[in-house]
Amino acid sequence: MRHGDKVKNLGRKKAHRDALLSNLACQLIQYKRIVTTTAKAKALRVYVEPLITKGKENTTHQRRVVFSYLQDKEAVKELFSNVAEKVAGRPGGYTRIIKLGFRPGDNADTAMIELVDFNEIYGKGKGEVKATAKKTRRSGGAKKKTEATDKAEAPATEGKAAE
Repeated sequence: MRHGDKVKNLGRKKAHRDALLSNLACQLIQYKRIVTTTAKAKALRVYVEPLITKGKENTTHQRRVVFSYLQDKEAVKELFSNVAEKVAGRPGGYTRIIKLGFRPGDNADTAMIELVDFNEIYGKGKGEVKATAKKTRRSGGAKKKTEATDKAEAPATEGKAAE
């Protein structure tokens, strides 16, 4: 039984799996999109998103933590400079997986994984709006805003009636 075992093993031992995910993460950070199998893309998303979150805070400690995962100075520089400033306003969900179909050689299910903020086709104009407007996930906010605007409009209409 595999109760509580959340790790996607990818048919590899731990050292091989760590090296694979580290290399895929470095390539994703450098090239902003890569094509791989769907299983590897899903495992990579779980691996790389916490690293991108760590990249938002540019301290020596965070750089060392990320370097311990990636083992590539160029990828760490790219993450903490270009990638971190693009994703600064995004509260998570930095990657997108798009399924591409089956690979002709071995019929493997392939997918493209990309960094969301670096896609010019989907993200035209959306990234700037998300960076400025901070949204929360609280419910009932719309009701409060409409009640506040109704109260603000009511004295204004009464003032016009008095004139």
